[in-house]
Amino acid sequence: MAQDPLPGPARITSLHLAARVGEPTFHVTQAHAVAGRGLAGDRNYWAGEGPRPRRRGAGRASGVCDVTLIEAEALDALAREHGITLTPAECRRNLVCRDIRLNPLVDREFRIGTVILRGLKLSEPCARLEHLVRPGLIRGLLHRGGLRAEVIRGGTIRVGDRILPLAGPATVPDGTPHITSPHARVSG
Repeated sequence: MAQDPLPGPARITSLHLAARVGEPTFHVTQAHAVAGRGLAGDRNYWAGEGPRPRRRGAGRASGVCDVTLIEAEALDALAREHGITLTPAECRRNLVCRDIRLNPLVDREFRIGTVILRGLKLSEPCARLEHLVRPGLIRGLLHRGGLRAEVIRGGTIRVGDRILPLAGPATVPDGTPHITSPHARVSG
């Protein structure tokens, strides 16, 4: 059952980039989000010609992933329940958030500062993450490993920015509704 975002001032508490896949992430105080491309300077940034392909490969590499987010509360629970303490940089997500549940943001748009993102799917922990960081992460972060998101409207994201879920269905970049269920109907 999906849970609603927590009430209160949901905020970005930490912001991280990695120059290349597999390299350690480093802390920054702000990052430039580019629609359809990601965070400038990050390993997931699409620097290719034209728009980012909707699918890039098989497995973990499939689909769009401009930005990754995780709840600080998930990291707190990982330490409390499994004895695994991770710094925000070690979790390998771009944005660490507090006071918001990310799972309900799948297929929803939300604002961070002036940037608009769309939640795409959960960012479940994988064997690569466990290998890069430490054993036990898959079990400890299952279903709370964060969210993969796409940048819909770019701008600057800063540590301390508020996170606000937006009302209504998510839209694709051309403005049409994003249909998330085969049973959903579009009226009009």
